[in-house]
Amino acid sequence: MGSWLWFALLSAAMAALVSLFGKLGMKNVDPDTATAVRAVIMAVFLLGVLAIQGKLTQVGEVLANRKALLYIVLSGVAGALSWLFYFIAIQKGEVSKVAPVDKLSVVLAVGLAFLFLGERLSLVASLGVLLITVGVIMTALG
Repeated sequence: MGSWLWFALLSAAMAALVSLFGKLGMKNVDPDTATAVRAVIMAVFLLGVLAIQGKLTQVGEVLANRKALLYIVLSGVAGALSWLFYFIAIQKGEVSKVAPVDKLSVVLAVGLAFLFLGERLSLVASLGVLLITVGVIMTALG
């Protein structure tokens, strides 16, 4: 098993905890404000990670690379909007329904990777994406 898979599984586990802790933390709290506070905590935490790894000096390299910076800014805005909408959704709905619908991002990401990055899927992987779509629909309706 490649190291990417371990990190992807860890990502999924942490995302599940985000849903749980987010739902618990947003009782009687504005979801936009909660998302902003969460973003500040994430920024401080990640700067700490960079400091521990001795990579703080690399921030300047990213800022100097205009093309990379543009895509990173766009990614940051998309991520912020994703979390704003997600926190509103879990505050208003059930995590057991919102979280699977949110995972349609997998289907959309695969489609965008095909269109814009030229990535191709095997027949088995395509079937997996179809099953994710069907699973999301069944979970949301059930």
